[in-house]
Amino acid sequence: MERFVVRPSGPLSGQAEVYGAKNSVLKLMTATLLSTGHHRLRNVPAITDVTIVRELLGAMGVSSSYEGSGTAGLLDIDVPASVLPVAPYALVEKIRASVVVMGPLLARYGSARMSLPGGDDFGGRPIDMHLRAFEEMGAVFTTEHGYVEGRCDRLVGGRVVFEFPSHTATDNVMMAATLAKGTTVIENAAREPEVIDLAAMLTEMGAHIEGAGTSRIEIEGVDQLGPADHAAIADRVEAATFLGAVGLAGGEIELLNARADHMEMLIEKLGAIGVHCVDTGRGILAAGRRPLRSVDVSTLPYPGVATDYKPVLVSLLTVAEGVAIVSENIFAGRFRYVEELKRMGADIVTKGHHAVVRGVPRLSGAPVRSTDIRAGAALVLAGLVADGVTQVSGAEHVDRGYEDLAGRLSSLGADVSRESDCE
Repeated sequence: MERFVVRPSGPLSGQAEVYGAKNSVLKLMTATLLSTGHHRLRNVPAITDVTIVRELLGAMGVSSSYEGSGTAGLLDIDVPASVLPVAPYALVEKIRASVVVMGPLLARYGSARMSLPGGDDFGGRPIDMHLRAFEEMGAVFTTEHGYVEGRCDRLVGGRVVFEFPSHTATDNVMMAATLAKGTTVIENAAREPEVIDLAAMLTEMGAHIEGAGTSRIEIEGVDQLGPADHAAIADRVEAATFLGAVGLAGGEIELLNARADHMEMLIEKLGAIGVHCVDTGRGILAAGRRPLRSVDVSTLPYPGVATDYKPVLVSLLTVAEGVAIVSENIFAGRFRYVEELKRMGADIVTKGHHAVVRGVPRLSGAPVRSTDIRAGAALVLAGLVADGVTQVSGAEHVDRGYEDLAGRLSSLGADVSRESDCE
């Protein structure tokens, strides 16, 4: 077991590169199942979730190799003519994104068998939306022994209407539709930049897709696709984490590769809190200004404030002047890290999907525990403005979504290190 050790530091300064988006790269990896041959993905971060999806693909008979890291990370994937269309429980339970293998497997091989997906512990993640969409496209599902199995002769295009603009379901159905017979229209589709990135790669492979990034996506199925050579977009959640760091610690940093146009609502909220952001054309220049001010926050589907941003925003609000109401409208149970912030002296009261955050002058260092990727990162940031030493256990959660978070924060002047229990 490893932990982050954080001590209060002075203002941050310097440059940091923003690496490839976890929430895009994992879908790009599964999209390679749609075509036999050698695929190359660029800008792939060295994070645990990439390793897990590589293992998941490997269990199906797909080989891969990785070299470099960060923006220089190259992932080569070789997909054989036939694979074992089974996603085993031991791997699926580790990561929720594993559900997106279902679309490519059904579309290409007419069969998919998988256990229910796992991932971060902040509420249930029903996949009924995915199954209903595939049933409308001609798949038939059975459930036994903890697995869901789908079969079809060939998926058939149709009109899929989502009750909620699910990012993962949009990706899954869009991939499946590329090889379906006829035209598929997705209504109330997710609009995230990562959906656009996946659509761009699929188009490069020979897919016919219109409307990605809007609430209506139209896909005309083709008979086959070719291998991909694609660079993932920058990770907007990672960028948000560094913006939160400079907001808490103060100073000025430049985030190279960060896309301000992918984070407009967040940048507006950060500006109101006291983090000034400027699009430089090559990234974002950000400066933390005192005093921080409280603002209300509600998570919403893109282009609203993403649920993944919320833990960082809550850390900022714990030391902001005034009172803020934070509402979680995406996932149930995503306030579990609040108890850890309260151990550090934060004044937060939660009820249902709301939290009332009253800013305090300063936090107090304490041993705390990471409950998921983003919560762990937010606790590390909170340690930057906490008197004494903050120890954040469960560093392995953070490793799922961040490559060398401690080292990269340290390069900007933060006092963050890692220790293991045996040290």
